[in-house]
Amino acid sequence: MKVLKFGGSSVQNAERIRHVVNIIKNDPEAKVVVCSALGGITDELIATAKAAANDDTNYKTLFAHIEKRHLDCVKELIDVRQQSATLAKVKAMLNELEELLNGIFLLNEMSVRALDYVMSFGERLSCTIISEAAREQGLLATYLDTTKVIKTDGRYGNATVDFEATNPLIQEYVAATPGLIIATGFIGSAPNGDTVTLGRGGSDYTCSIFAAALQASVAEIWTDVDGVMTCDPRKVPQAQSIPALTYEEAMEMSHFGAKVIYPPTMVPAMKADVPIVIRNTFNTDFQGTFISKESAYNGRPIKGITSISHIALLRVQGSGMVGVAGISARLFGALAAGKISVILITQASSEHSICLAVKPEESATAKQLIEKEFAFEIRNALLDEVIVETNLSIIAIVGKDMRRTSGVAGRMFQALGRNGINVVAIAQGSSELNISAVISKADEVKALRALHQAFFESDTKVLNIFMAGTGLIGSTLLKQMQAQRDYLRQEYNLEFRIVGLANSRKMLFKENGISIEQWREELEGGVPSDIHEFVKQMNEINLANSVFVDNTASAVVANTYDEILKASISIVTPNKIASSSSYEQYIRNRRLAKQHGVIMLYETNVGAALPVISTLRDLINSGDKIIRIEAVLSGTLSYIFNTFDGSVPFSQVVKEAKQKGYTEPDPREDLSCKDVGRKILILARECGYAMEFEDITINGFLPQPCMDAPTVEEFFQVLETYDAHFERMRQQAAEKGEKLRCIARFEDGKATISLDAVGQEHPFASLSGSDNIIAFTTVRYPERPMVVKGSGAGAEVTAAGVFADLIRIANYLS
Repeated sequence: MKVLKFGGSSVQNAERIRHVVNIIKNDPEAKVVVCSALGGITDELIATAKAAANDDTNYKTLFAHIEKRHLDCVKELIDVRQQSATLAKVKAMLNELEELLNGIFLLNEMSVRALDYVMSFGERLSCTIISEAAREQGLLATYLDTTKVIKTDGRYGNATVDFEATNPLIQEYVAATPGLIIATGFIGSAPNGDTVTLGRGGSDYTCSIFAAALQASVAEIWTDVDGVMTCDPRKVPQAQSIPALTYEEAMEMSHFGAKVIYPPTMVPAMKADVPIVIRNTFNTDFQGTFISKESAYNGRPIKGITSISHIALLRVQGSGMVGVAGISARLFGALAAGKISVILITQASSEHSICLAVKPEESATAKQLIEKEFAFEIRNALLDEVIVETNLSIIAIVGKDMRRTSGVAGRMFQALGRNGINVVAIAQGSSELNISAVISKADEVKALRALHQAFFESDTKVLNIFMAGTGLIGSTLLKQMQAQRDYLRQEYNLEFRIVGLANSRKMLFKENGISIEQWREELEGGVPSDIHEFVKQMNEINLANSVFVDNTASAVVANTYDEILKASISIVTPNKIASSSSYEQYIRNRRLAKQHGVIMLYETNVGAALPVISTLRDLINSGDKIIRIEAVLSGTLSYIFNTFDGSVPFSQVVKEAKQKGYTEPDPREDLSCKDVGRKILILARECGYAMEFEDITINGFLPQPCMDAPTVEEFFQVLETYDAHFERMRQQAAEKGEKLRCIARFEDGKATISLDAVGQEHPFASLSGSDNIIAFTTVRYPERPMVVKGSGAGAEVTAAGVFADLIRIANYLS
C-alpha cells in the first residue's frame, strides 16, 4: 500500500490534474492520495480574506478569480453530461466561502480561527474536483475531508496532531473504504470540531501521518523537482538530485533551508520506519530521492549543501563568563521566555564568549532580553554589551558519512578560504552530521558554488574567467582555449568558462558561459564597455574560482587590480604596467593577493611564454642567491638585430618588423629600450630589490631626433637619415666577428641596458629570430649560468604563457 501526495504545482490546473490522475491510475499500489490546493490558491485565499478584513471591496474581485479557476477546472475535466453534480458540489463550497468572506468584511476583523477556515477551502475544493476527475477516468475514488480523521490540540495556524486519536480513525476509515481515497492535505479538526491547519508543509505532513498510521510501504511526495537536490538549483545551477538520504540527513537539509521537504513531515514516517520518496510529477521516469532509516555509502562523505540566507549573529562575551556555572541556562532561558528560536550556537572552549544565530527580525528583541537578564554583569563590566551582526548567512554541509571520512572540514574551509570567503562562526555537533559556518550574506552564493564544486564536481574543475582585451593576444588565447578544450577536459577534468568579456567597445556577462566559438558575435550584442563597470559587475557576480585576465597594455585596467584582489579574484596578465610602475603598487598587489588568498601571475611580463619569473622564484625560494642577471629581453629588438645583416637598410628592417606585428604601434616604444627597462625592473624586484624605473641606466642607441619626431610616419623619415649610422655600427661589429645585441644587466642592485657587440663565443651571439635569452649567475651556478632561451615575442607564445598561468591557478584552486 502506498500513500501519495501531490503539491500545488502538480495540481495547478486541469491539464496537470489530468496528468496526476494518470500517475495514480498507473500505480496499482496507490491507496490514499493527499492533495494540496490548486497552485497559488492558498496565497490567494489569504490575500482575499485580508482584503475583506481591511474593508477593501476588492475582495469580491479576488474571490471571483478563485471561483472562476475552480469552475473552469470542473468544466475542462468532467464530461458535460456529468458536470452538473460536480458543479453543484463545488458551487456549494464556493457559496459558503463567499458568505464567510462577506462576514469578515462586515466585521472588519479576521480571527486566526476564521483564517484557518478560509484556507481550508483550498484543499477541500481541489480534492473534490480531483476525486471527481478520477471517477471520470474509471477509478473508484472517494473524497475525504481529513477533519473527520485527523484530530489535533486545536491550536489555530499550527495545530499539533493527537496521534492516539488520529491513527485509529485513519485505520478504520481506510479499512471501510474500497478503492482510492482522495484526502485533503493541510487540515485537521480541533476538539470542539473547528477546522484547523497543520502549518507550513501541512500537506506533506498529512501524507506522512497517513503513511505511518497505515504502515504503508512508502510515502511518495510528488512535487516539481527531481527529488532533494545537493544544493538549491536557483543558486547552484550544477545541483544534482540526491538518490538516497537517511531521515536524519533529510531533517538537517530541511532545517537549513532545503524547500522540498519540511522537518515535521519526517517525524511520523520516521517513527513508523516508513520510507519517503520525493518524486517529480513532470519527470515520472526519474526515481527521485529515497529517504529511509539507512542509506548506502555512495563514495561521497556529504549528501548536500544548504543555507539559510538571512540571519543575525549575537555575541555575548566577557570575563565574567569564564568558569561560571549557569550562564548558558540563563541566556537560553531568557530567549525561550521571549519565544526567540535559536538557529545556531557556538562557544569557544575558553568560555569567554557565546555566539548564537537568530532571525534578523528577532535580533533587537533578543539583544534586549539578554541585556535585561545580564544587567548586573554588564553594569559591573563582567560582560560586554551584546554585539549584533547582521547581513549574514549560514551555510551547512550535511552527511552521516562525514564521521567515517577524515579531512571533510579541511576540504570545506579550504574551498572557502581559497575563494576569499571569511568565516565568522563555526558549529558542528558531536554526531558529525552537519558542519555549519556563518558567513557574509554577500558571499552566500559564491560559498555554495565553491563547496558544491569541491564536494560534488571534484571530477571537473571549473575556472570562471573574466577577460579584458580581445585583440591579438586575447583572441589568440581564446583560439588556443577552444583548440585545447576537449583535451583538458578528458585528461585533466579541467574546464574554462568565459563568464565576462570586454574590449574597448563592448562588454558582456553570461554566468553559464560565453560561447568560445561565437564569442565575437555574442560580444557585439553586449553593452558599451567601461572597465570600472566591468570590474564592479564581476565582483557583484561573486563566482567561486574566478580569475581576471588582463590582455591589455592599459594603465587604467592595471589600476583596477587592487579592487579585484580585494574581491578575492585571482589575476593573470601579460600587462607589465602594474608590476613595473611604482614599487609601492607592485608590493601592494602582492600583499593583497596573499591577504585575500588568491594568486596574481604575470609570467608573460618577461619572455612571453618562457619560464623566466617562475625559474627565478624557484631559485630564490630554494635558497639560491642571485649574483647577476644578463639578458636579451626584447623579442622585437632581437628580431631587428638578427635580421639587420646589411642587405637592407636599418629603417627598412624596422618597418618590416612593424608590419609583421613584432613592434608596438609606435616602434620607439621598443627601440627606446623602455620595454626592456620594465622587464629588467620586474626581475630586479623579484630578486627582492625595491627599485623604481628611474633607477635603471638606459644607454639608448636611438638618436634623439628620431625620438623627437611628432608622428610615427615622421619618425621613419628621420630614421632613414640615420641608416648610414647604423650600418657603420653593424660593419664595425662584423669586422671583429661580433653581433649587435641589446643586453639588460642586473648586478649588485644596479640595472643597466645598452646595445653591445658580442663575439661568437658569447651565448647571446647565437640568437635567431625573436629569441630571448636570460642567464642567471647564482651561488649554485657561478661558472656556467642557468640559461632560459626561446621565442620571446608574438601573440601565439604570449597567449600560450597566459594559458599556462590559468592552468596553474586551476591546479591551485582545486
